[in-house]
Amino acid sequence: MTRPLRRHRAVLTGLAGVLVLAGCGGGEDATVAETAPSSDWEAVLAEADGQSVNWYMYGGDDTLNAFVDDVVTPRLADLGVSLNQVRIDDTAEAVNKVLGEKQAGRTEGGSVDAIWINGENFATGVQADLWRCGWSQDLPNARYVDLDAPEVATDFGTPVDGCEAAWQQANSALVYDSAVLDEDDVASVDSLFAWAEADPGRLAYPAPPDFFGSMAVRTVLYDTIGGPDSLLDGEPDPSSAAFTDATAATFERLNEIEPSLWRGGETYPQSQDDIEKLYSDGEISAFFTYGPGAVGTQVADGLYPDSTREAVLSVGNISNVSFVTIPANAAHQAGALVLANVLQEPEVQLALFEANGVYPAIDVASTPTDVQDAFAAVETSPSVLPLDELLADARPELASAYLAAIEDGWVAEVQQK
Repeated sequence: MTRPLRRHRAVLTGLAGVLVLAGCGGGEDATVAETAPSSDWEAVLAEADGQSVNWYMYGGDDTLNAFVDDVVTPRLADLGVSLNQVRIDDTAEAVNKVLGEKQAGRTEGGSVDAIWINGENFATGVQADLWRCGWSQDLPNARYVDLDAPEVATDFGTPVDGCEAAWQQANSALVYDSAVLDEDDVASVDSLFAWAEADPGRLAYPAPPDFFGSMAVRTVLYDTIGGPDSLLDGEPDPSSAAFTDATAATFERLNEIEPSLWRGGETYPQSQDDIEKLYSDGEISAFFTYGPGAVGTQVADGLYPDSTREAVLSVGNISNVSFVTIPANAAHQAGALVLANVLQEPEVQLALFEANGVYPAIDVASTPTDVQDAFAAVETSPSVLPLDELLADARPELASAYLAAIEDGWVAEVQQK
């Protein structure tokens, strides 16, 4: 697999280089024009006034869509920016659209202004030199973000280099029905698998490359090798003996548990939506999630049983941050900057936490006291783990090159065998 290339920075740094409408990413097509001093956010707002931003994002979460409609869109309207939320099923759709425009020579006036992104999709854009860079650290609200935190400074092993702005935090957890499983059953991967063997058909995960299914497989991999540390040192190398041995042992465990999965592992759900419906319908009693904060809403709405609880297995959970990136050829770059800044506003982050249980990407301790108090006052469901418990043993993501190899390996060594 081709190693991700580091993004070349534009000649100008800060907001001076991001106000222009012409593309100014790396590559021979790049052009740079300075329109305002780097500290002049007012110039960004003036440039953005009247623009309509096409934000491409996963559209399958109704609660999140409502948050965008009810909170983000009005806030942008106050600043003179219209938002067109382009709902897609897979982030790769947006990346491929930008890539296609670049290959067609469309270096400005692009149809995609912003993308909700992380992981492999971001790395693909870095390799293809699609993104605008060197801007996210200069957003006014970036002062609330710990830019040195590993999960913010790198995205699944790829240096961010100011090419995207953090706006959400995700953490994995096991969701389970405590009327069916007890705390001993959810103490570790081994105990979970022992329960599945004793009560077959009640555990499931979606088939990778589904994002959640890939995370479930990586959880088992982390458990198999005692955590990800051995794969985090140095450049990622999917051909290394350490990695191939780790995945072989992981796939062996997954093959052993397969007959105890939903439908005997003869078929796998295709998406996390399928998994959650199986749980809601009572067909399964446990599943992995990247959105533990939203589980309380599902319980309150009567979709999940009141006995729903969450656990972090002994291996720990997997944590990452998702971002907004701006293509270098985007037509409405100033408006996209305003969008990225609005998403980092403490009040908007609070509204996201209140509405959907999504954990903040900002450092809450750096916000005004009243905002900190408001975060602390948000009532959480007894079904949801407190954030401090969730983060007590958080583990980082692997590099994107490893993810692709794990997903391909799972298809070949588990699904097709």
